[in-house]
Amino acid sequence: MNLIVCVSRNWGIGKNNELLFHIPDDLKQFKALTTGKVVVMGHNTLKSLPGGKPLPNRTNIVLSRNPNLKIEGATVCNSVQDVLIEVSDRLQSDVFIIGGEAIYKMFLPYCRRALITRVDAAPEADVFFPDLLEQPQWKIRQESNFMECEGLSYQYVEYVNES
Repeated sequence: MNLIVCVSRNWGIGKNNELLFHIPDDLKQFKALTTGKVVVMGHNTLKSLPGGKPLPNRTNIVLSRNPNLKIEGATVCNSVQDVLIEVSDRLQSDVFIIGGEAIYKMFLPYCRRALITRVDAAPEADVFFPDLLEQPQWKIRQESNFMECEGLSYQYVEYVNES
């Protein structure tokens, strides 16, 4: 299983249920990596997507505590175990955890790879991704050169879970 996220210098990922950064090339890469795959998200992340609708051309799984929640175009699961059962017949490399904060924390132990866009800026955030630099089982596999977009400097960093 993979996770994919764009983080600030201090591992912030969002504020007021919106992303901290809108980097067009990063959004294109997200789309390229996840199209045709499974994306797993929380209900708030779904609501933050364009139109509050599931992402097209992907299998969308929404994790929610609400057992009565129905979402057109998505499978709703009520526990981590339900999600793991739902994706058990898929290649784990085709499953992407896409947020938010609580979902990332729940699935981090199950992920083998973390695709992180690190932005060299620290705007105010109210949700955060766990700092992988403080978790000894996560090692950097590769880092891109820094790129620029509208005054923001960012890079792609791939981490692997060696536990």
